[in-house]
Amino acid sequence: MSIQPKELDETILPIQKTDLIYRIEDRPPFKEAVFVAFQHLLAIFVAIITPPLIISRSLVLDKETTAFLVSMALLASGISTFVQCRRIGPVGSGLLCVQGTSFSFIGALTASFGGMGIAALPTIFGVCIAAAPVEMVVSRILKYTKKIITPLVSGIVVTMIGLSLIKVGITACGGGYAAIENGTFGSFRNLGLALLVLVSIVIFNSFENKYVRMCSIVLGLIIGYLAAFFNGMVDFSQLGEMGGMNVPVPFKYGLDFDISAFIAIALIYFITSIEALGDITANSMIGGEPIEGEKYTKRVQGGVLADGLNSAIAGVFNSFPNSVFAQNNGLIQLTGVASRYVGYYIAGFLVILSAFPFVGGIFSIMPEPVLGGATLLMFGTVAASGVRIIASQNIDRKAVLVLAVSFACGLGVELAPDILSQMPAWVKSIFASGITTGGIAAIIANTVIRIKE
Repeated sequence: MSIQPKELDETILPIQKTDLIYRIEDRPPFKEAVFVAFQHLLAIFVAIITPPLIISRSLVLDKETTAFLVSMALLASGISTFVQCRRIGPVGSGLLCVQGTSFSFIGALTASFGGMGIAALPTIFGVCIAAAPVEMVVSRILKYTKKIITPLVSGIVVTMIGLSLIKVGITACGGGYAAIENGTFGSFRNLGLALLVLVSIVIFNSFENKYVRMCSIVLGLIIGYLAAFFNGMVDFSQLGEMGGMNVPVPFKYGLDFDISAFIAIALIYFITSIEALGDITANSMIGGEPIEGEKYTKRVQGGVLADGLNSAIAGVFNSFPNSVFAQNNGLIQLTGVASRYVGYYIAGFLVILSAFPFVGGIFSIMPEPVLGGATLLMFGTVAASGVRIIASQNIDRKAVLVLAVSFACGLGVELAPDILSQMPAWVKSIFASGITTGGIAAIIANTVIRIKE
């Protein structure tokens, strides 16, 4: 998932004329391709590294491990983007489709493994690999899954993801779990720093200049980082412990399995596959490609298949699930370049950056309020996007009932987690996440309440 979730109703949009400079199969000159690739990199970089940072801090991992996970997220995104753009056999969309670490899985992972330290990593990666085939299977039966995961259900889940993550963002704004322990949580310095980042991003995003808008999150983080440094909140001496080069080590932390976490992650993979369908459809339309017929069907099936396979590969290389990014579709429109060969350069940049521990290290020592100020806005945008998907549907009496049941169950678990304290352990572990509870409630309610529309 990108910073902004995918719009599922894009699948019904008609083909529009495009004013592209380079189409899907065109090969731009080297300088132009590198320039466009760099713009894509600026748009996705923060989105790729944020999930591993949030999960690492929820698990309370040390700086070195956090930096390594950030680097592996960049590596996994590079591999995933190459596979999507290159299309290897039936795997990949063959479009300029950029993949990166998904935000959708953060809530379920932090709810299940928060505070467990490095000991949780084998189970996290084992579960993410084991559940990835769900998306691969869905890629083969897309036309049937669309009847179960309707835009209303997807909108509810996306909204729940955003609302659940806001708690993570606001905790970071206050200083994180370390601040809770040392009594500085919610201090003026922490909240002021988070507010500075949030306001900076909003201001930059309001500019007319498209390049400033694309870099708004990066610029906001830089301002927050500098302010934290001058306030004595950044210790660069820790970067000396990061080593020279990152060498990818498959299954570095081992593998383990947990059935309750597997159910939660499998459900999110199921939802993600439908979201990927919307993104790939939008990408095809923007790139002047058909959005119906055999060619389109192969592209969508290959793209969703790659989404699942790449997430499994990410787990092998000690990273978290990947998904197609939505914001890059907007960049294709802005630049007029839809060439899939630009994706090779994007993938190359990501792999090169992953090799240097310094890159991950810089972000691993970033103060919590700096990251919190940015993620709070991102997660609010996720929730708003979910509301937008819901609002695009016909909200009749039955739809209101589906919304009421889903949000009541999902938010109820988030706000009062002790409601499950008397339940068996397996029930508590499955429904501890509001995303899972709300998602399952949405699917069941939508099927039962609206079955005779």
